[in-house]
Amino acid sequence: MKMEEIIEAIRSVLDEKDSLREEALKLTREIVRLSGDTVKAIHRRELELAKERWKETREKVEKLREMLKNHLDLYYSGYVQTAHQEFVEASLLLSYVEGQPYPSPEELGVPHADYALGIGDFIGELRRYFLHRLLEGDIEKAERVYREMERVYNAFITLEYPKGLVNVRQKQDQARYVLERTLEDLVRAKLNRSLEEKLEKVLNNG
Repeated sequence: MKMEEIIEAIRSVLDEKDSLREEALKLTREIVRLSGDTVKAIHRRELELAKERWKETREKVEKLREMLKNHLDLYYSGYVQTAHQEFVEASLLLSYVEGQPYPSPEELGVPHADYALGIGDFIGELRRYFLHRLLEGDIEKAERVYREMERVYNAFITLEYPKGLVNVRQKQDQARYVLERTLEDLVRAKLNRSLEEKLEKVLNNG
């Protein structure tokens, strides 16, 4: 085979891959944006809007998987992984807020490694949900959120794999820090409420 013919064959394959890559980049940006919109709607307690945005996101995740099914090198690239993580984070938060079982990687249609990384981000979003409840003065609900964070974290840290397989250690370290800060906030809020109740009792008895 002549070198010119080999180069032409290579060009044909790489041109197709380059075109798909551009489409995939656009799609992953949409997935990240819609996942963010889903999370924002959840925190604003606009659950119907959140479910609409989540459905749109899922459709794009499925489209991305179908588009890249014959180009696994692109499918397992960093930008696709990031989009999957954002989708997992939004999906888990929506399930938690609705009181539904968490969807599996298979149900979401994402690779297991991407799902694992999304769990770390989900713990961070639970902290945000916790802080909203704390600001509303609902310490009991805030504590339930913390307990769920703790359960998820305790399961999450059992994943021990080399960085080359899945870079989960960094997410675990971040999640531990988030959990510690959240416990500090919860303890402080409970102590403040206890102090307020004692002061109110003293003033009423006085």
